[in-house]
Amino acid sequence: MIQKTNVIIMGAAGRDFHNFNVYFRNNTEYNVAAFTATQIPDIAGRKYPAKLAGKYYPKGIPIYPEEQITELIKRYKADLIVFAYSDLPYAYVMGKSAIVNAAGADFMLLGPKSTMLVSKKPVIAVCAVRTGCGKSQVSRKIFEILRKKGLKVASIRHPMPYDKDLTTQICQRFASYNDLDKYNCTIEEREEYEPYIDMKGVIYAGVDYEKILRTAEKEADVIIWDGGNNDFSFIKPDLLITIADPHRAGHELTYYPGEMNVRSANVVIINKVNTARKEDIETVRTNIKTINPTAQIIDGVSSVHAEDKKMITGKRVLVIEDGPTVTHGGMRYGAGTVAAKEYGAKTIIDPRPFAVGSIIDTFEKYPHLINVLPAIGYGKKQIKELEQTINNTECDVVISGTPIDLTRILKTKKPIVRIRYSVGDKTAREIEALLLRFLKIKKLF
Repeated sequence: MIQKTNVIIMGAAGRDFHNFNVYFRNNTEYNVAAFTATQIPDIAGRKYPAKLAGKYYPKGIPIYPEEQITELIKRYKADLIVFAYSDLPYAYVMGKSAIVNAAGADFMLLGPKSTMLVSKKPVIAVCAVRTGCGKSQVSRKIFEILRKKGLKVASIRHPMPYDKDLTTQICQRFASYNDLDKYNCTIEEREEYEPYIDMKGVIYAGVDYEKILRTAEKEADVIIWDGGNNDFSFIKPDLLITIADPHRAGHELTYYPGEMNVRSANVVIINKVNTARKEDIETVRTNIKTINPTAQIIDGVSSVHAEDKKMITGKRVLVIEDGPTVTHGGMRYGAGTVAAKEYGAKTIIDPRPFAVGSIIDTFEKYPHLINVLPAIGYGKKQIKELEQTINNTECDVVISGTPIDLTRILKTKKPIVRIRYSVGDKTAREIEALLLRFLKIKKLF
């Protein structure tokens, strides 16, 4: 009898589950003893359910806090630790490797050949160097262009399976606001799905991406992979577009797997060139040319506009930004802050003195956040704490830089002006020309 290799997968409720499903679930050479969790609250302490884990795991697989990894290696006699989350500096990744190796186990990073699914339909993947580069606005523009060409399009989003019962999230299809409520979506999920619904589009997500892909293929001529964090695509792309951010120049050489996305790209969009310093734009351009000299480079404009700019001018404003962008994405500001300055806000209020509950914890975890409130809400309790923080803040108006309509999920005493951001017209034309060449190659146009 062959001795199985005992495995622990380190993750954050996304890439880790996918790697298990496609590489380990039916692999008789391995026994996955546990997952560990980080970044996302309330994942540890649960189980990856037997319904998803398969016939070799009738009791499911436990999920522990990552802080216990050394102890878990000893408890489960783990031979191999698989690292499976993203948007991380290299020093962080190798720091985890040092912990694992010191405990006696091997450390593994699974790559595309082991984890990418192959679609029957043409696939355009949109990935990035970092969280908050502008992947989603580019993905949605691609969706819009392809649909105007008469094609049926389905987007597939990087996973965010945060429900306590993962069996309800095996294969999710979002095409209406009712679907958001049906799946108990967090604010982070809504930020990605709601804009597609506003476009009368369709976006899939969930846990089992083999099922998700095969379901999406039934209603689409073209699949868009709408990436999350700076992870690489779960589906093998025919066209890979990677977004880089000159506000974080140099990260394209120092983040995992952001550099891989640049090296693999057919096209790299240097986004936000209208708000970045010229020297930072040129740093990114030079780095791209150094590691991927054949990639087409597009200078991308990210346009920001307010629904009612008069509500901002001369006012004391509280700025709410897209959560992941300013938390683990490391940005000090986002579209809301840009709009506050552009439309002449009197002052931007520091929300920290008014924070309550887990919002206080978030500010402690991310000390770079000073004049922004991240739109986080991983459950009803945290959404209520976000609501209370907003109501506590001494301001005239709230600037909402998150992609969703916050008034749908929380109540506030403050007037809210919504900020929208999108691909600029010139950038849209360049993307359309790129897509036309792609469609002709695939004989779809």
